Amino acid sequence: MFTGIVERTVHVAAVSEGTGFVRLSLARLAAQWPDIKLGDSVAVNGVCLTVAEISPPTLGFDVIPETLRKTNLGLLKAGDIVNVERSLRAGDRIDGHFVQGHVDGIAKLIAQVADEKEWKLTVHPPAELMKFIIPRGSVTLDGVSLTIANVLASDRFEVALIPTTLNLTTLNSRPIGWPLNLEADVLSKTVVNYLERFARESVSP
Repeated sequence: MFTGIVERTVHVAAVSEGTGFVRLSLARLAAQWPDIKLGDSVAVNGVCLTVAEISPPTLGFDVIPETLRKTNLGLLKAGDIVNVERSLRAGDRIDGHFVQGHVDGIAKLIAQVADEKEWKLTVHPPAELMKFIIPRGSVTLDGVSLTIANVLASDRFEVALIPTTLNLTTLNSRPIGWPLNLEADVLSKTVVNYLERFARESVSP
């Protein structure tokens, strides 16, 4: 479990092919997180991955083909920058919202407004995920906990970024067309799924 409060951004040190997986190595993390252990969970661009190798100063993660297909991790190459966050510990302060690290789909970045007054991103998610998107609700994009500013149409929504988010994450550098990893709010998914199941059962003979 995570919060969507990105701890830092780091460079991809290497991407190498394994047998049935890809080894994603991230620079500097072993030195910055000296207490990290094999088997620990780390969110990389919002995807929950398991530490598979500690080779200071890098950490290695094994990414299976399904994850590569369903997230933007399959696009990464050496030198790219990613958002990272360690998993929650009991008693930690929760400053974002509950994030599982289970990406629901890809939301394409289709527009941005960036000036001295505001920075807003407009994204286009898969149609089946729009039912979880509500004004002032929570959403995670590339591992960043954000508040939905506006639902612009049946197929797109807008988020507003504060200066801290711009400074500490990769969202200020993503080009138009970038496929953002989207995880809908787990509470929204729970409520919607319950109501849909209740509606189906109510009309069953």
